[in-house]
Amino acid sequence: MPDIPASHLPAPPDLPDALPEPSVAELRLETVLGALSDPLRIGIVRKLLLERSEFDHTCGWFGLDRPKSSLTHHFRALRDAGLIRQRQYGLERRSHVRTDDLDARFPGLLDLVVAWSPE
Repeated sequence: MPDIPASHLPAPPDLPDALPEPSVAELRLETVLGALSDPLRIGIVRKLLLERSEFDHTCGWFGLDRPKSSLTHHFRALRDAGLIRQRQYGLERRSHVRTDDLDARFPGLLDLVVAWSPE
């Protein structure tokens, strides 16, 4: 996806294991689209694709004014759908988009997310 800045950042050494997520073969379009149907969640994925400058980010990086429990719910929905990969770093979870996996399974989907414009 050459149109998306920093979409393929190299993984830093010594990454913690990823939290449980569906395999590429288990990704289902209806599940992915369901997770993206929430404006907050599509905004999270879009921001990760457009603005990240590091491999992955904490929930605080997004600057969302929501209770932690609400953000946990939204990030888990994205992870369970297979849109993001999360890793546990001590007490914080960091996220990044599963760009290669999603491009392989649903070519062009992430381009649509990037092209989406919030109201």
